[in-house]
Amino acid sequence: MKLLLHCDIPKLGYFGDIVEVSAGYARNFLLPQRLAVEPTEANIKKIEEERARKTEARRLERSRLVKTSEKVNGAEITISALANDIGHLFGSVGKEDVLAALLEKGFEIQDKHILLPEHIRILGTHEVKLRFADDIVASISLNIVRPEEQAGESQPEQDESDTTDADSAEQD
Repeated sequence: MKLLLHCDIPKLGYFGDIVEVSAGYARNFLLPQRLAVEPTEANIKKIEEERARKTEARRLERSRLVKTSEKVNGAEITISALANDIGHLFGSVGKEDVLAALLEKGFEIQDKHILLPEHIRILGTHEVKLRFADDIVASISLNIVRPEEQAGESQPEQDESDTTDADSAEQD
């Protein structure tokens, strides 16, 4: 059965496309949900102008996603989390934590773009995939460290001569 789509349906088609679907899928889902109509001349003419507008909006969104993907691809983020002696986290790092770290670094990402099959529960470096569209994929490097390790990286170490001067001043 041929139908004219009223909205974008993943893995089926975009707004204004004429698609071939089974009669049961059309009768039981697409037509009652008003996601599609019969492709008559009147319906096709009515949708053409709006289809051009939506196609342009989809093109602009795609170019924005490509730019974001190129910018974030290969980025390295660090998250601090408490862990036991062998490196197992007390809790886990999930999509929300990765999203917060990416937003903090200035990337415009939504949580639906992050592909994390399960929460991360161990210290170390992990690769996280980001999917912006079916063919726009990026990956980032996620480093999970203990809080004291992250604090040690950000603070410059003191010279030994500074500490010995302070110790000798206290003895006087």
